[in-house]
Amino acid sequence: MKRIIGLILVAALAGALAVASQARTNASSSGTRALHITKDCAGTYNGNPGEYCTIESSNVGAIPSQSKIFYFEAVNGGALDSDVALYAGPGNVALGHVRLTFGSPPSGVITFRGGSGDFRGFRATADVTLDQNTGLWHWDGTYRFRGHGR
Repeated sequence: MKRIIGLILVAALAGALAVASQARTNASSSGTRALHITKDCAGTYNGNPGEYCTIESSNVGAIPSQSKIFYFEAVNGGALDSDVALYAGPGNVALGHVRLTFGSPPSGVITFRGGSGDFRGFRATADVTLDQNTGLWHWDGTYRFRGHGR
């Protein structure tokens, strides 16, 4: 009888270790990934609070095309330093901050630190550049979802 109980305990311990190992594997597989997004601001963003740009393309499933990025501050002195909200549908909002200079060429950095719905645990940092030939803005950087198995 003691031998059977000992075998059951060993099997339970081995199962617990396997589950813990799998959890670590899943966490590491949800690591940092490349972020590539283009957005169009023509006709919807003139540098005023509350205006937005529209996502044209995205390699992140949670950010479909036609999502909107709203800016809360005005352009001031040829620069933008603003909190932002990326709206990807009802209940799905990522919160972040952007810093841009509108020099030649315009450039900056955007960061996201969480949000609601699909964006719980979302983290991203990207360089922001303007393709002066197409008029489209590009975000190129990295993203991850902390605490999610995405």
